[in-house]
Parts: sequence; structure tokens; C-alpha cells
Amino acid sequence: MAEHESLEFGKADFVLLDNVSLEEFMANLKLRFEKGRIYSYIGEVVVSVNPYRAMNIYGRDTIEQYKGRELYERPPHLFAIADAAYKAMKRRNKDTCIVISGESGAGKTEASKYIMQYIAAITNPSQRAEVERVKNMLLKSNCVLEAFGNAKTNRNDNSSRFGKYMDINFDFKGDPIGGHINNYLLEKSRVIFQQEGERSFHSFYQLVKGAPDAQLRSLHIQRDPTAYTYIKVGGQIKSSINDSADFKAVTDAMKVIGFTTEEIQTVYKILATILHLGNLKFGSDGDVTLIENSKLVSVLGDLLSTKDENVEKALLYRTVATGRDVIDKQHTHQEASYGRDALAKAIYERLFCWIVGRINDVIEVKNYDARVHGKNTVIGVLDIYGFEIFQNNSFEQFCINYCNEKLQQLFIQLVLKQEQEEYQREGIPWKHIDYFNNQIIVDLVEQQHKGIFAVLDEACMNVGKVTDEMFLQALNGKLAKHAHYTSRKLSPTDKNLEFDRDFRIRHYAGDVAYSVVGFIDKNKDTLFQDFKRLLYNSSNPVLKAMWPEGKLSITEVTKRPLTAATLFKNSMISLVENLASKEPYYVRCIKPNDVKSPLLFEHERCKHQVEYLGLLENVRVRRAVKRLLQGCGFEHDVAYGKTKVFIRTPRTIFSLEEQRAEMVKRIVLFLQKVWRGTLARMRYRRMRAALIIIRAYRRYKVKSYIREVNRRFKNVRGMKDHGKHVKWPTPPKVLRKFEEALRNIYNRWWAWMLIKDLSPEEMVQIRAKVATLECLKGQRADLGLQRAWEGNYLDSPGTASSFTLVSSDLQRKDKFMRVLFSCNVRKINRFNKAEDRALLITDRHLYKMDPVKQYKGYFSGPKDQLVVFHTKDNRDLIVCLQGIVPAGDSRIGELVGTVLSHFKSEKRKLQVNIVSPIHCSMNGRKCTVIVETKINQSQPDFTKSRSGYILSVPGN
Repeated sequence: MAEHESLEFGKADFVLLDNVSLEEFMANLKLRFEKGRIYSYIGEVVVSVNPYRAMNIYGRDTIEQYKGRELYERPPHLFAIADAAYKAMKRRNKDTCIVISGESGAGKTEASKYIMQYIAAITNPSQRAEVERVKNMLLKSNCVLEAFGNAKTNRNDNSSRFGKYMDINFDFKGDPIGGHINNYLLEKSRVIFQQEGERSFHSFYQLVKGAPDAQLRSLHIQRDPTAYTYIKVGGQIKSSINDSADFKAVTDAMKVIGFTTEEIQTVYKILATILHLGNLKFGSDGDVTLIENSKLVSVLGDLLSTKDENVEKALLYRTVATGRDVIDKQHTHQEASYGRDALAKAIYERLFCWIVGRINDVIEVKNYDARVHGKNTVIGVLDIYGFEIFQNNSFEQFCINYCNEKLQQLFIQLVLKQEQEEYQREGIPWKHIDYFNNQIIVDLVEQQHKGIFAVLDEACMNVGKVTDEMFLQALNGKLAKHAHYTSRKLSPTDKNLEFDRDFRIRHYAGDVAYSVVGFIDKNKDTLFQDFKRLLYNSSNPVLKAMWPEGKLSITEVTKRPLTAATLFKNSMISLVENLASKEPYYVRCIKPNDVKSPLLFEHERCKHQVEYLGLLENVRVRRAVKRLLQGCGFEHDVAYGKTKVFIRTPRTIFSLEEQRAEMVKRIVLFLQKVWRGTLARMRYRRMRAALIIIRAYRRYKVKSYIREVNRRFKNVRGMKDHGKHVKWPTPPKVLRKFEEALRNIYNRWWAWMLIKDLSPEEMVQIRAKVATLECLKGQRADLGLQRAWEGNYLDSPGTASSFTLVSSDLQRKDKFMRVLFSCNVRKINRFNKAEDRALLITDRHLYKMDPVKQYKGYFSGPKDQLVVFHTKDNRDLIVCLQGIVPAGDSRIGELVGTVLSHFKSEKRKLQVNIVSPIHCSMNGRKCTVIVETKINQSQPDFTKSRSGYILSVPGN
């Protein structure tokens, strides 16, 4: 198929292998690598092996060889796949995308840059200035994003530590007119920590080594990366990267893109801020946390354009809202260190997202009208982190590997599965090709309620201290029977896993053990609100714009933000949907060795990648093309060329024409299906429009009701009855419960307006009367609510002096605070003798002279003044209130309300029963008290009966 390569370089297309086996595939791949042929085909898929050396195959001459050519006219190359995607977009007016996948260090980032360079080189033949400007900005954006998003790892000197998907927009002539960049999951933990042998993001080293001396002085930065805690490890690594030259290139690129001088200066101020934050040290003076090197606070205040004291307060204190109160809670040493590191990571992530957004502002298509300029088509280029297995795999590696599972699933669906199913639909017999369907892994991670992300989110939402170990326990409980999940608890003999720390996932690319340490914190992604307010209140407008949520007051209730896992899952689902909507082209990158050698081809290393990338299955699917003619029975009447099929006899042509006619029927059915779908969608749009109108009408009714309520009750505060006479408007059905709640609010306000000016003494009576009403309403006709309650009826002319003397003596003796109720009573004693007594109830005791504690009160029916006080020692007190003036009045309600109100104020319970007859106990003897009405009775009095006592009351 691919021309201009002799067999000494092996087969340029793996579909042409004599025997499709893993051994032949690996032998051909190794031969081509050793001969300097790093690109091969599997049909229309490009297999790329990282050469780990510069190769002279990307110049202008090479570009001209591939420009406008079909895929198989030239040897395999990235330019061929880029040209194929561009032609499909331009010729068929289709959106396309190029998906570049492979391990970390397999060459994905370089491949994406060469594809971008090729597209830029073949477009704009008329040399329009605007198109040249757009192309230049698209290319320069790579330089900037690599500086802030890439880092040196043990596997790769320029490893992308974020995912990037770029859409390039083309006009109807095929010239680029703009683009848009989406970024995914920046590995921000690298800001504060790097594994041995690795560096932080390039931008830090470029600043320290490449910035002019004057700029470094203004940023208070030394030209020594080992002087800064956050990048000290990376600062000691010798590297072939020229940070000084890269600093100038990045600064120039930012200027070309359109960053202002002030914006560029702010970017480097933020980098300097992070470096100084890493050097902040906290100490303790007793219970007080202090900043040991406090001079750095003023440096940070200067860089962040804010007050020093605000910086120090945000680092040492956390403002907490408790109801209406706002307090400053001092950090412990551990909390202060955590806050500092969280701030450093958050500032860098916010800076990176701002840079991406700033680039998008410049490169996005503007003032484009499809009706005037034609359809705007797109080529998407995906350069995203590769599958990673490190010594210690944490939350970031878990997300990265999940991302690769999603992309592999897309590859399976779009390339392998669909092609197989198409042949099966055609009824062509062939040998079934097995492939690893990793949907089970995708579900394991993202399934609602059961997936790892769901369990992690649930753990993060639990109240109280939640640890990573508790999250692992929850995983073990939910996924104990899952074939692709295990942990040390589930596999006690697996010593490669640590108890309460590790779990293992069987990925399509191999088994990976993850440490749960840090999963909870990284998923919550907590940053104290004080830092957001600090940065929002900066006088630097660029910095202020990066933190819009800092505008919120501490007392404002905000919605719980989505977790890092949920955000990443949603972005991956959206990415896959986006890619699936386009015609995909694939570049599968392979890493030949782990030591970055241009000569070494590690067989087992490459074999593992070939297996998990499903390349052999891809070859088998592509080989099935010949089965089409074989299935029709024409294999003896055709000959296969490199790009054409030659047919020997007319009979075959006639037969193909007959099958074509049959196919036309199916095409007609297909068109009918599409049209019916169009009609259904039109009906759906009409229904949706009706629904929108209904919703709008409902909103109108709700707003009208609220406006009417507001109009009617607007001035109730100034009305005499405070709006009691105002008629409520009829609410719409949906607001009936709302109206009920609104009425309750209004009634409470109305009641408050009535009582707010009452004196404390009047409030005591009000509470007592409310207590009476709650207890006795419907039980007695006269509760005495209309008169003033005096409470102390013994303190009256004639008895006042003697009563005052007695009560004062009792107060000194028993230390009570106040008298609740007193009056004359008629009582019956245990010897069945009725006698007059005085009843005195204080806030601590009930007196009939002798103190009796801990009691319950029982009251009789409506026409008498009978009261029975039950005591725990069964020595009940039976009395009838007397001496009431005027005679027809009642004091039962006052007695009940006063005592109940007092008990409520002390948060104690008083049991009140209204019964007839009353059952009681006189010195341990059970008896009953009944009330009888006698015509000739002048005063209530007690008499003995067979079952207890009778209270005779006047009949009129």
C-alpha cells in the first residue's frame, strides 16, 4: 500500500503482514524502529514510536510531499494523517478530530505540535494577514501552555501535566480563523512536591534562571532554584532543558498572543508569590501560631498588591460565621501549613486557567456569520496525559488512567467494534475478533452510587473527620466482589499492597496499585474562603479577576462546590461526546524504552503497549476488508492491487450492480428514517415551545401573586391594626404552601408588634395566660383571661402585715426568689376535717405552712375552684380556692398559667390533668373527690363520703 519504501524497512502497513500474530507484529515494529522508520500504518491509524532524537523529517520539503496527497501515496507519517483529517474536513464539510494517545513519554506532545505545524503550513495560500496572525497565535499558544503546564518527570523531559484539547476553526476556503482550548486536570500537587529526580512546572525554573536581574530584584527572587523549598528538589537536577532561553521565548510568545505588559508582570509576580510561600515557616508560642520569617509577609503583600496585615491574618486565622456572629479562629501549626500549601496550589491552578482563558479570548472566532462566510468547520487535536504507573500512584494518576480508559473505550467503539458490527450486519462470515472491552473499568470508576468517584464524593460529604482509610473501607465494602478491584483486606496474601493504604485496579493497560493517601483532601480541594477574599481585594485588577468568588461575604451561604473527581468525570464525559461527534483519526504513540535511548527497543515494554492499545485487534479488523468480496463469492474473479481491486469478468460487475440495486432500497429506507426523525424532532420542538410558554405563564402568575402581596402589605407597619384587616390574595396552586408559610410569618410579626412594647411584668402575665390557654382551652368556661392577674392575693388590706411577716420569714429560711401565687383556700385533711388555710406557691416551694417539694397539679371541672396537688410521697393536698372577689370570678386559670409558665422558664415539665372525679391519696390511702352542686350552699365546703370526699359548691 504505502509507496517508496522497500521491504528492507519492513511492512509500512501492518495490514500487509503475511500472518497476523503478535510475534510478527513486534518483529516488524522493531525492524522499522531500528531502520529509522518511526511511523507505520494500521489502515488509517498511525503508529508512532518515540525516536528520542531529532529527525530531519518535518521540514518544508517533507510538508510539500504530503500536501494534498492521499493517505497511501507516501510513506507513513504524521503529516499524512493530518492531511487526511484536513481533506475530510474541507471536501466533505465534516468536523474531524485527531486523537493522540499513548503512555507518558511516548511522544504525544511532540506529535500534536507537528500536526499543528503542518496544518499551519498548508493553509492560507493567498497569504491573508489575518489568517497568518491566527496561525501564529495558535502555534505560540503551545509554547506558553507547555511552560506553565509541562514538567520534567522521570519518564519524560517535557511531560504534559494537564490534558489539552484544541479545536481549530476553518472558514469555507479551509483557512484557520480561530480556535479554542479546553484544559483538563492540571497536576497542581506538583507545585508543592515532586518525586525524586523530577521537577516542578517549567515556568518556575524559567523565571529563576532566565529573568533579567532587575526583574528578579523587583520580585525579591534569587537566581538559585535550590533556595526555594517548593522547587528545591527540581533545582538540583541537571537537565538538557535551556530554561534561560525558554524564558525569553515564552515571554515573546505571550506578547505575540496579546498579553499586556501588566498581565505578563502579574504572571511572574504570581510565580514569585508561590516560591516565597514555600519558604514561609510557622512556629508556636504556647497556643499561638506565628510566622517565623515575618519579613516574607511584606514581600507577599507587595507582590499581591494587598496589605501586609491582611496577608498575615489570612495565613494565621480563619474567619468563621456562627449564626450572626463572625469570629476569627486561629490556625494550628498544621492548619497554617496546610492552608499555605493549598493557597500555593490554588493560585497556580487559577493562573493556568486564566492563561488558557486569556489565550481563548484572543484566538476564538469573532464576528463570524455562517450565512455570509459559509459553514465553520473544525479539526480537533487531543493531546492528553498518557497512562501512568509510578512507584507511588495517587489521586492524579487515578484520574489520568481513568481518562485513558475513556479514550480507549472510544477507540474500541469507533474503530474496532463498529467495523466488526458492520460486517456482521452485512452477513459476511468471519472469525470473531476478541478485544478488551474496558467499559467495565469505566463503570467501576464513574458509575453513579457504586463507582469509585461516587464513593469518594460520598466520603467527602460526610460530616465530621473523614480519613482516607475510611474511604478505602467504603471501597472494600462496595466493590468486594468486583473482578477488577482488590485491596490488601480483600487479598490478605498480596504483600505488594499495604493494609489500610492501597487498592489495585486491573486496567486495560495493566494492573496499577493506588495509595489512598491524600485522596480525600485532593478531592475536596479545600481552600479557605479568607484567601479568596484576600486575593479578590487585591488592587491588582488581573489578580482580582482571577478570584471572583472572593466577593462573597463570610456570612453568605454558598452552594457546596463540585468535587475535583466530579468535575473531572464530567469534563471527560463531555470530551468523549465531543470526540464521538466528529470523524476521528488516530495516532497511537509507543515508548520504546524507559531510559530515553534512541537505540534501545525493549521488546517486553513495547509488547505490553501493543497489547493494551489493542493494535493487533485493529490489524485483524482492517484485514477483514478482503472478506467483502469473498463473502459475495468473487474471490476467484478478482485480483488485489496496492490501492485497487481488478475484476476479470462482466458477470461479477452485473452481480455487483444487482446488489447495488438492492442496497438502494435500504438507502431509501434510511432516508425515510432520517426524514421521519426530522419530523419527530420538529414535533418535539413545538411541544418544547409550548412547555416553555407554560413555564413562562406559571412564572408570571407567581410573580404577579408576590407583587400583589407586596402591594397589599406594603404599609401595614403604619396601620392601627398592623394589617389584620387586609385580605390575602388568592395564590396559584403551586404557592399554597408558600402562602401558608407567609401567613405564619405575618402572624408572628403581628403578634410581636402587639407585645414588643409590654413591660417585663406584663410579659410575665402574658406568658402565664398563654400557658393557661394552651392547657385549659375548652376545659373551663372561665379562665380569667380578661382581668389582670395579681398573683399574690394574701397581700391585701387586713392580712398584708401578717402575711408579709410570714412570707419574709419563709423567704429567709428557704431562700426562694419570688411568690408566684397565693390565696385563701378551704382544705380537707387526712382526718377528714375541712379547715381554712392559706396556699402560698413560690418559685421553689408550695406552702400550706409545711414545705412540700416535687409535685404535680390536678384540677377539677369548670364550675368549681377545686385543686389537688399530687406529691411523690402520696400526701396529696386537696384545696378549694376561696375568698374570691368578685364572687363569680375564677382563679384556677391564673394558678395553672402562673405555675406552668414558671416550669417552662426552668425547662421542667408539669403534668396537668382535668378530670372528674379526681383520684388522689391521703397519707397513702386511695380516695376520690367529686363536686356536687347544692342549692342552699353559701360557701364551698368538703364533706366525707364512702369513697373519699365531696366538695359542695353553691348552686347559683
